[in-house]
Amino acid sequence: MGVSNANQDVRDRGTRMSKYLTFNLGDEVYGLEILRVREIIGLMDITKVPRMPNFVRGVINLRGKVIPVMDLRLKFGMDSTEDTKETCIIVVDLDDVLMGIVVDCVSEVLDIDEQDIDEAPEFGVSVSTEFILGMGKARDKVIILLDISKVLTNNELALLTKQSV
Repeated sequence: MGVSNANQDVRDRGTRMSKYLTFNLGDEVYGLEILRVREIIGLMDITKVPRMPNFVRGVINLRGKVIPVMDLRLKFGMDSTEDTKETCIIVVDLDDVLMGIVVDCVSEVLDIDEQDIDEAPEFGVSVSTEFILGMGKARDKVIILLDISKVLTNNELALLTKQSV
């Protein structure tokens, strides 16, 4: 309850503050809306599923529930890298569908004022940026804020959820 009251106080002053879980992929910092994050778990055994896109690592058994896991580095066209002790899985809720995303390391939860979030830059018609909520500015860094529900296309999401059922 205290969180909603604090958010209401912020809205009353004319600015909206949101919480983002920040994580790293290489040298870049990304953020997810904290309300989408279910939990953060260490890397665990991932069962490979045949004929999946290259960015799909497979599925995990999380307390009896089978959850698809994707490697965000590969989804974003980055080079793959060796897993480290900091590599972890963020379990996110995509409108009642749980999905795991592998990231290099989780950083922290940041409060970012709406006024400190810029629109995603335009890169031309050939580059889709609809999965970027905006570019947050905090602590002299630019944080790429993701709309995790749009990182996967509808077809990709349908394929993954079909495989994990």
